[in-house]
Amino acid sequence: MKILKTFLLVLICVNLQAQGLRQTIKGKIVSKETEEPLAFANIHVKDTDPTIGATSDFDGNYELKNVPVGRVNIEVSYIGYESLQILDVLVNSAKEVQLNIRLNPSFSTLGEVVVAPKINKQEPVNTITSVSARMLSIEEASRYAGGFDDPARLASSFAGVASSNGEDNSIIVRGNAPKFLQWKIEGIEIPNPNHFANLNSFGGGGLTALSSNVLANSDFMTGAFPSEYNNALAGVFDIKMRTGNTSNYQHSFEAGLIGIDFASEGPLTKNNGSYLVNYRYSTLALIPSMLPEDADGTKYQDLSFKLNFPNQKLGTFSFWGIGLIDESDTSPEKDPNEREYYQDIEDQEVKQYMGAIGLNHKLRFKNSAYLNSTLAFTSEGIDMLTDRLDENEVLQAENLVKNTKYNIEFKSYYNRRFSERLSNRTGVSLRGMGYDLDIREADKSKTLQNISNENGFSLLASAYTNFSITGKKLKFNFGLNSQVFTLNNNYTIEPRLGVKYQLNDRKSFSFGYGLHSRLEPLQVYFSKPINDDGSISNKDLDFIKAHHLVLSYDWNISEKLHVKIEPYYQELYDVPIADNSNESLLNLQGDWFVNDTYANIGKGRNYGIDLTLEQYMHKGFYYLLTGSLFKSEYKTADSDWFSTRYNKKYLVNALFGKEFLLGDRKQNSLGLNLRLSIQGGERFSRIDENASALARDVEYDETAPFNMKTKASTVVHTTINYTWNKQKTSHRLSLKILNLTGYEGFHGHKYNIKTDKVDEDREALMIPNLSYRISF
Repeated sequence: MKILKTFLLVLICVNLQAQGLRQTIKGKIVSKETEEPLAFANIHVKDTDPTIGATSDFDGNYELKNVPVGRVNIEVSYIGYESLQILDVLVNSAKEVQLNIRLNPSFSTLGEVVVAPKINKQEPVNTITSVSARMLSIEEASRYAGGFDDPARLASSFAGVASSNGEDNSIIVRGNAPKFLQWKIEGIEIPNPNHFANLNSFGGGGLTALSSNVLANSDFMTGAFPSEYNNALAGVFDIKMRTGNTSNYQHSFEAGLIGIDFASEGPLTKNNGSYLVNYRYSTLALIPSMLPEDADGTKYQDLSFKLNFPNQKLGTFSFWGIGLIDESDTSPEKDPNEREYYQDIEDQEVKQYMGAIGLNHKLRFKNSAYLNSTLAFTSEGIDMLTDRLDENEVLQAENLVKNTKYNIEFKSYYNRRFSERLSNRTGVSLRGMGYDLDIREADKSKTLQNISNENGFSLLASAYTNFSITGKKLKFNFGLNSQVFTLNNNYTIEPRLGVKYQLNDRKSFSFGYGLHSRLEPLQVYFSKPINDDGSISNKDLDFIKAHHLVLSYDWNISEKLHVKIEPYYQELYDVPIADNSNESLLNLQGDWFVNDTYANIGKGRNYGIDLTLEQYMHKGFYYLLTGSLFKSEYKTADSDWFSTRYNKKYLVNALFGKEFLLGDRKQNSLGLNLRLSIQGGERFSRIDENASALARDVEYDETAPFNMKTKASTVVHTTINYTWNKQKTSHRLSLKILNLTGYEGFHGHKYNIKTDKVDEDREALMIPNLSYRISF
């Protein structure tokens, strides 16, 4: 409450007077399918008197001058293309708005009824995506409650997407484990880009290293994605980085309770070259009273950048990168009377890093085609050492993880529009995968035993093609993806299909099908035990595969109100399961010490329905209501169907926000945002009390796995933003609170060494961040 009072006090003290401040919106207008510049396209700011408008030049560039500060709606039109509305563009006094616009070809003829302009929020960035995809707005990531400037947390408010206990940012798509989500930046698959990644769950972490300062609008896909995407099973987070300002230098600095953030952008050359860079440093030790006791040694930092070099003859070159470094440590509880759990007698040090850099080249041809190629290097590593006090108060080794991986990837695709109705995209991807694994765990004699110990290099090669056929009301996307993994020479051939039928200018039906597959984490392939002949038992594991079937109904009730209904079915097969047990890798969450032998003979299925009702911001008010009903199940070779770990059965999210315009000129704003998230209970297996007492550790009865569940969780988040604009500067005071009501998240069970009983592992993790930001 002290933080809230401080926020309100500062807000009251701020001068609410503002002048008639103006800013510039500029960018490029291109064809969405061919990326050709559209000369003489018309663009204007709606509801301005006199009208603020412009026409694009021969290179598609436009510039809207003297746009009033605040939120504006923009409409773009061009003969032969669908008109487009871009809603709620945020304009401040400090920075020019860089807004690149892509228009879809239109098949309407003269004399037909004029079709209403499309809303940019309704369609994904990728033109060959038909179903289960949503454009993720970076502006929304900073505005929505619970977003915390984190695209991963924002995604958990979408239909069909659950989070893990509402505390970390694991993304659970339609009942699939977080490890099945693919992260991409600039078209390249990257390692998990989260701070403190893969500690509690593979695929999740604390906060993302992806700053909203450098990201452009991106796509989030939850099923039946097109043939361009390989090695993805549950979903794809396809993230784009924006280019920096090509004519003016712009900067921002933010300081808050959890750290600092600095961003800068501006021109590099006379030929519209630009740079964009963002650096963040944080230590959660600044707010220790609201975090767990073992978080005092936690700190992290990240850096991201993009350099852009356009050339009329040679094409556009861009050099981009992202990297993070994390450190955390815990120490044994000093007072023996306070030692209840093994965590209280452990000394642990964790160091992590992740990085990706890439060089992209885009060359446009005169025949309505372009070639997009990227060469990238990615790397990730974790160095974790855990020691535990014995009965003599001496630290003994408990486990060790040294996991180092790097990838060298080349990806290229050729996109051509053959006619106004037919286009094709064909590409290849070659990913060299290097690894150096050293994973050990102590046995009963406190001797570290090898779980995975291997180093080497393998190749994941993929090729795809996709055809798009577009008519007045019907659009087909169909293609094929194939890939091969040279570690064991397993391969897949995966057909993809998407169909969209436009009933009228407000309603459409879509259908999507795809066969998808994904590799397991590399350490699984090299886990022990060793076979009698000395070979590694899991080295020949095949891809896990899934058929995706999705129906979709979209209804634009009005210009501001949108409904989407999506029933889906996902059938998984070739699922790795352990011999003579009910263990399936569908349920693998965050266990580094897997040492069973697996075979691809298991199955799984996820099916349900996702519902979305969204009102875009209108008169300062918006809401997003999403709900999901689903089942997530699996079976082993001889078993019946069991619930998976992630079978929550239902999800409900409600986001609301109201923005008040303040000051004489209404150019300052106060935004109040709230999110309520309700999820079905967390699943676990019944505790085997006798086995737990003998082992002095948590032991589950796996004869009926995940047959127990906790009560449903209810988590509330809030974001309050106050923004005031001055001449050439913009200021923002923010209060963002995750888990406002202090819900105690469920993290499984832990053995109580004082009472010799098993207790629930629950913790109320509330993270507040009061911050001040200046842009200049």
